[in-house]
Amino acid sequence: MKRLALLAAASALVIPAALSAQSSADPVFTPAAMRAHVEFLADDLLKGRDTGSEGHEIAARYVASQFDGLGLKPAGDQNGWLQRITFQKTEFGKTPATLTVTGAGGAKSFAHAGDVIVGINAAEPHLDVTAPLVFVGYGLENKRLGLDDYAGLDVKGKMVVTLRGYPKGLPSEEGAHLSATKGKVAEAHGAIGMLSLGTIQSMKARPWARMAQFADEPDFTWVSPEGVPFNAAPGLRASAALNDPAAEAVFAGAPTTITAIRKTADKAGGKPKGFALKTSVTIKADTVSERVTSPNVVAILPGSDPKLKDEYVVLSAHLDHIGISPAKPDDPADKDRINNGALDNGAGIATMLEVARAMAQSPDKPRRSIIFLASTAEEKGLLGADYFARHPSVPVKQIVGNVDLDMPLLLYPFTDVVAFGADHSTLGPIVAKAVAPMGVKLSPDPMPQETIFVRSDHYMFVKQGVPAVFLATGFANGGEKAWDAFLGGAYHHPGDDMMQKIDWRAGARFAEANYRITRAMADGDTPPLWFAKDFFGDLFAPDAAKAPK
Repeated sequence: MKRLALLAAASALVIPAALSAQSSADPVFTPAAMRAHVEFLADDLLKGRDTGSEGHEIAARYVASQFDGLGLKPAGDQNGWLQRITFQKTEFGKTPATLTVTGAGGAKSFAHAGDVIVGINAAEPHLDVTAPLVFVGYGLENKRLGLDDYAGLDVKGKMVVTLRGYPKGLPSEEGAHLSATKGKVAEAHGAIGMLSLGTIQSMKARPWARMAQFADEPDFTWVSPEGVPFNAAPGLRASAALNDPAAEAVFAGAPTTITAIRKTADKAGGKPKGFALKTSVTIKADTVSERVTSPNVVAILPGSDPKLKDEYVVLSAHLDHIGISPAKPDDPADKDRINNGALDNGAGIATMLEVARAMAQSPDKPRRSIIFLASTAEEKGLLGADYFARHPSVPVKQIVGNVDLDMPLLLYPFTDVVAFGADHSTLGPIVAKAVAPMGVKLSPDPMPQETIFVRSDHYMFVKQGVPAVFLATGFANGGEKAWDAFLGGAYHHPGDDMMQKIDWRAGARFAEANYRITRAMADGDTPPLWFAKDFFGDLFAPDAAKAPK
């Protein structure tokens, strides 16, 4: 990839995009400004902006310098731009991790990254745990949705075996949330481990080869100011994902087959019943841990309305990416291994910076205050956003809404946008109304099988009771083809760089759309509200004011 000239890179650190002053009624967003931000953030110099890396630190200073040049207020640690986060990084040791299945036919061992993917447990650097197994269907439990997969099953001191995903016909976002919290449910029932296997639907969305590609990725978790690593389900000592050979060993002697279970699960509303298995599993893994730090970058544009300025709208985008891919033995010496992350998520950060510029230069400042958050460690599990949502710059009760920008696909002239989470709050109508004058429509989630609702930073605000959406370019006007090609190609690969045929006019248009949305959130007489009787509003903000749907 062509490297930027050092002089241009250095200048970009200190000089905001040279654009004329805007009016609130007609802000101007240019392709050149969008390209300039992404060109710097996706340069080889930053080596893929991995969490804890020098490249990410450089990117953080770039964003901070942009905020500073716009006259925003720093909202990080000690009145600075950076919110420094300590992470615990854990990797497998030299001894290969294994999973051994024992049953009537004897023992079968499987190596990590072969037909099993063993999970990392940072709390036990020399893990060696054996337990009997219980199949628990999808492993879901929710009275409101009629889910009770643990009914009649004793899993205390055992490992549960679950199907990935959730039943067909379950609302995708509710299902994605419940799927993401299976570990906590298993722990609450006394399980000490969890194994997962694919359904017909989940294996189409995430084939085993795609899962195994990231099997050796380090595990990250944030560390509290008191020095305690965060763990959502500390009672689960062991976990693993199973490919078919390992799954068949686990189900040896079972009253039904995996094939039959998958057929049941593939029916609308299909909920395979659980039962005790006739096998046990031993999981062994050695791990090593270290502490690393990486910052969020946080700025505030104070609101202009004396009555509303203490309410805050958050516009967020993750700044990190996945760094440099490990070299393989047969790689040529000059192979490009830098994952530049131009679209994921240089484009999202560029959008946020351009919205910040337009807001700061507007003669009519927004009524509510706006927090601009460039988060770290999104690629490690939404960790920077999770940390900020739990340790915000202002009391979380004063944060009234969030729009997250993650990987806008600027490869075609988009005519619609998707706001993941739009059906749960008035943010849906706010987004639709805000972009309508541009001739842009709001479309429903076009790929619910990807469970995107729980895979981007806005979800961490939702869990703190804040109405939030994740905004992306939609599937209309060639979008579906572009998304399919990107997810199957450049996504999380070195090909996500400036050599792509990026439509910078689409980038300027996406920035304008987000300006309109953020402005509508900040200027409305009423803040964004959860809809009455909404699943997430009732779960995470039961006492908050609600809006009729």
